[in-house]
Amino acid sequence: MIAIMPASNYDKTPFISIDGDVIAGWDAVCVHLVQQIKVSGSLKTVIVFELYPGTNYREIIDGIRGLHPVLVVDSADCMFPPEKIEEMTAGDVTNDEVFGFITRLQMEDFFDPSAMMLAKSQVEAVREGIVVIIGQGAMLVAGRSDVLVYADMARWEIQKRMKRGSVHGLGVADLGLPFSKLYKRGYFVDWRVCDRYKKKMFPLISYVLDTTQAGKPKMIGADLMFRALEKAASQPFRVVPYFDPGPWGGQWMKEVCGLDTALLNYAWCFDCVPEENSLLLNISGCIVEIPAINLVFCESNALLGAQVEERFGQEFPIRFDFLDTMDGGNLSLQVHPDTRYIRDQFGMPYTQDESYYLLDTGEDASVYLGLKTGIDPAEMIKELNEAQNGGALFNAGHFVNRFPASKHDHFLIPAGTVHCSGANAMVLEISATPYIFTFKMWDWNRMGLDGKPRPINIGHASKVIRWERDTDWVHDELINQVELVAKGEGWREERTGLHHLEFIETRRHWFSVKVLHQTHGSVNVLNLVEGDEAVVESPGNRFAPFVVHYAETFIIPASVMEYTISPCGLSEGKEIATIKAYVRL
Repeated sequence: MIAIMPASNYDKTPFISIDGDVIAGWDAVCVHLVQQIKVSGSLKTVIVFELYPGTNYREIIDGIRGLHPVLVVDSADCMFPPEKIEEMTAGDVTNDEVFGFITRLQMEDFFDPSAMMLAKSQVEAVREGIVVIIGQGAMLVAGRSDVLVYADMARWEIQKRMKRGSVHGLGVADLGLPFSKLYKRGYFVDWRVCDRYKKKMFPLISYVLDTTQAGKPKMIGADLMFRALEKAASQPFRVVPYFDPGPWGGQWMKEVCGLDTALLNYAWCFDCVPEENSLLLNISGCIVEIPAINLVFCESNALLGAQVEERFGQEFPIRFDFLDTMDGGNLSLQVHPDTRYIRDQFGMPYTQDESYYLLDTGEDASVYLGLKTGIDPAEMIKELNEAQNGGALFNAGHFVNRFPASKHDHFLIPAGTVHCSGANAMVLEISATPYIFTFKMWDWNRMGLDGKPRPINIGHASKVIRWERDTDWVHDELINQVELVAKGEGWREERTGLHHLEFIETRRHWFSVKVLHQTHGSVNVLNLVEGDEAVVESPGNRFAPFVVHYAETFIIPASVMEYTISPCGLSEGKEIATIKAYVRL
């Protein structure tokens, strides 16, 4: 059963505050752009609207009617036909139900040179008035612009729109396809192409347009966004968490995170996945939403640290998320590929090593981890396949270790280790970021939320399982590898992992007084795993005090260098705890 918790103080809408101007509403957007044109005194003005996938073309084209353009060019009309693009991307999208290959394509590869020449000649023929060029890759069609407006969108919002059937892939006619296929194309092709292109556009952007809330656009100057990102990279911050139900989902987050109790369950909370999360900017009291990945792209050195940036490029390598099975069910039995396999098969440079930190547990909580000593690998794969094909249910307990789990236990899960959380556990998953490369082997004979079986990947899994990771090895190497590192009056620091095969280090601090931390050249990601409130402060007053609450994940950029954390509010004078992750250098 779930313990009775106090009223939630978990902040679901954290933001970065900055002063500036926001142009809100389509009428105001059009008036502002027209005024800028009048100031310039030009007879002819080319305004480019670059649209990230997922933005609503129809809403935007209707919204900018107030510009009264003499010519509108849709960049989609300059792309190759959908069938050619589908053929061009087939090797990356693949026929696999879940997995593709990270594309090497660039935005330029999607455009027909002859169609672009025709469009450019039409633009050049205009002598007076406003010309609008709009869509993905619009700047390629324009060649030049007087004003470049970038309509951006976070991937989580895109996924919600995919589920509603209102998003199609880059240059293809795939409306009506199931979410899984839309997501796969987005992950392996569209987002990769558009992110590479977006980084090229950053120096050219005049304005950033937020259309996350339908019918309520907000536009800011690009310089204001860059200033906000620079500020975020110099202080503690949080990205916007998002929550999703699942077939095994639980009830814990409803209470602790203050969620809608009418929904069936919540399985996941993604509260540190900058590739998909949003970043909220509170600009003089008006909230503007941008993708958190923009921070990684624009401030990677300050955010990640020079050595981490050198190793991972403009990717955020650490992920924190919640897996809630309290009063729920087991996760799927699964395994993650090693680095060699994920690179060769899918084009990813590193893999999803991970760990389970138990925020809370209920009765009979457990974690399945590693293989029982002496099992026959061929027999296990045979029985998995038979169960998947309608035969006898797979007897997981015969092949896989099941260990009891208690609050604050830490289970380490290097790639290749068979694992899953059992029911009645609240897991803080600390992992590397390639987050879709999970090979499910057994889903406990249940359906997904759509009433259909979830994809099973026994073929992939059988090629990456480390069969030698048996009962003794797991017990000795992966469970509660707690080591006291340092202590003082009112505090102690413990190393809890991760395994030496993984690149992430974790440290747990128990403290009732102010504790000094160093970033040591790497971005730090933390969660308040015990206690109601804590405050993060700068010894040199380089940033304002930053308050965090129980179960909130927060990020400390490498550039901060040093910071303190101390109990505050309801936790003042009490012993509380954080878990911290950083990249081993």
